[in-house]
Amino acid sequence: MAPWLAGFFALTFGPMIASLYLSFTDYDLFGAPEFTGLENYQRLFADPQFIQSIKVTTLYVLLGTPIKLAAALAVAMLLNARRRGLGFYRSAFYAPSLVAASVSIAIVWKAMFIDDGVVDRSLQIFGIELGGWVGNQNMTMPMFILLAVWAFGGPMVIFLAGLKQVPTELYEAAEVDGAGRIRKFRNITLPMLSPVIFFNLLMETIGSFQVFASAFIISGGTGGPAGSTLFYTLYLYIRGFGDFRMGYASAMAWLLVIAVGLITILLFRSSKAWVHYQGDSR
Repeated sequence: MAPWLAGFFALTFGPMIASLYLSFTDYDLFGAPEFTGLENYQRLFADPQFIQSIKVTTLYVLLGTPIKLAAALAVAMLLNARRRGLGFYRSAFYAPSLVAASVSIAIVWKAMFIDDGVVDRSLQIFGIELGGWVGNQNMTMPMFILLAVWAFGGPMVIFLAGLKQVPTELYEAAEVDGAGRIRKFRNITLPMLSPVIFFNLLMETIGSFQVFASAFIISGGTGGPAGSTLFYTLYLYIRGFGDFRMGYASAMAWLLVIAVGLITILLFRSSKAWVHYQGDSR
């Protein structure tokens, strides 16, 4: 217990308190912090790039998270059936999630989607002219969402474990009543799986707010073109380690902590209306 406490205070709690103090200062890493009160927080809301980073990140969370979860659930239901080679398919679908957040995958992804790259030229064969992906501000967000959806292995495995816990007697009784696949999915699968859906939704939402490596690599650390890839954490990095405005970056970090905390509370509050646990009398 003592080593854990020492690590917690030295590596987590201590830096958090230091970051909170720095958020009220003007600090450039080289001189002593100068206390400025709420100035950093006031400047943030007058900063157009800060507003743009919120827009980009919010759009990514709102679109990428549900699409990724839907893909994970669909594949988990396919893999829940009894058929040959399931072990191979489960490994194959899970593998991308192990490397999706790595720098190497971001480099490969950029090479594939770069203007006149493999994806662009392949689509041109079918007469689809999108005008590029990496350099096209209208296509960068779909590209990032595709990257997120491609790595659905983590939530897929959790969905698969949840599907195994659904009693088959419920489906058999529904079939006796003449229920079809859609009705069984809506009335049995979704309610029984709702705790798992809630868990995956919570974890993926929090994770989506922290996208950095792929945004940094694909945009070259600029957030371009036209700020279309200026994710919140990337802009925080630019301000902190690009401009050496650590006080400003610390204020951004704490606003992110507060925002994620509030969203987590909202998700927990909303879960009372749609998450069903075994033995729940509601």
